[in-house]
Amino acid sequence: MRISNVAMSIALICGGMTLPLMASAQAAPEVVDSFPKQLLKERADRRRAELNAAKQNAGPIVKSAPTRGTSPMGVDMVVINPGSGKLGSPDFERKRARFENPLRDTRINYAFEVSKYEITFDDWEKCVNDGGCGGYTPDDKGWGKGKRPVINISYNDTQKYLKWLNRKTGETYRLLSESEWEYVARAGQPDAPFGRGFDISAKYANFDGKAPYGTSEQGPYLRKTQPVGQYPANPFGIHDMHGNVYEWVEDCWNKNHENAIGDGSARKDGDCKFRIMKGGSWVTHGYQMRAAARVRYVTDYRYDDYGIRIARTLN
Repeated sequence: MRISNVAMSIALICGGMTLPLMASAQAAPEVVDSFPKQLLKERADRRRAELNAAKQNAGPIVKSAPTRGTSPMGVDMVVINPGSGKLGSPDFERKRARFENPLRDTRINYAFEVSKYEITFDDWEKCVNDGGCGGYTPDDKGWGKGKRPVINISYNDTQKYLKWLNRKTGETYRLLSESEWEYVARAGQPDAPFGRGFDISAKYANFDGKAPYGTSEQGPYLRKTQPVGQYPANPFGIHDMHGNVYEWVEDCWNKNHENAIGDGSARKDGDCKFRIMKGGSWVTHGYQMRAAARVRYVTDYRYDDYGIRIARTLN
């Protein structure tokens, strides 16, 4: 009787000992493709080198006494001089998003003024008490009003405040454009994500201090707004550009900066059902406060970290 190959693979039992008639097939060696990992390592090394070069080329942060602007209905304004800046983020910036592409040079050829602080509950109540702002009284979440930034403000609400303010003053106050906002936020550091440079911790802004950016220095997470001016001003003399509350800007939403003009004007093309917010808030992580970071919301949406900062072009 002939034994088949299949049967031959079965062990024979001889005197209680198992004797395999065939050696088992050897497993094929695992082939590891290291090419993608090598590419990722090379890209990380390149970005690290570009970041270090940007830090070295940034030069010292120059602070000067801010020039005081107007004071519409008690809102302190600071004059911002013309200059060059950036819109978007460089390739080496960590945690950047595709919406921040491409990085654009900007040139603002005019002076403008911007509110030194975010608009507060005190500022808003002046509008309501004078019959403006549609009579809308935002909820403060029980955190307190006064000098805390006004919250639960939609883009449409900002337009009502500005309409009242301009009626009272005879001027043309407005929101910042996105490129103006980034210019003010970087405050003379065009390649950096913050006015203070390349890192930020809870010593410098109100956000989730357990998630700083560019540093390992962790801090508290206060879980609510703080009165304006509690944190250091940036080199332009502006407080709370990063953290505390998101700030509406005038631009309509576009998925990137490809067709941005770069002259400081707000974009009116794109999807104007959505407007852009900048700066992060008390609830965000550090990377969400970068100057280039941007989010979109519909114009009538209110939330407890949505606020307002105002501006005006100077002749």
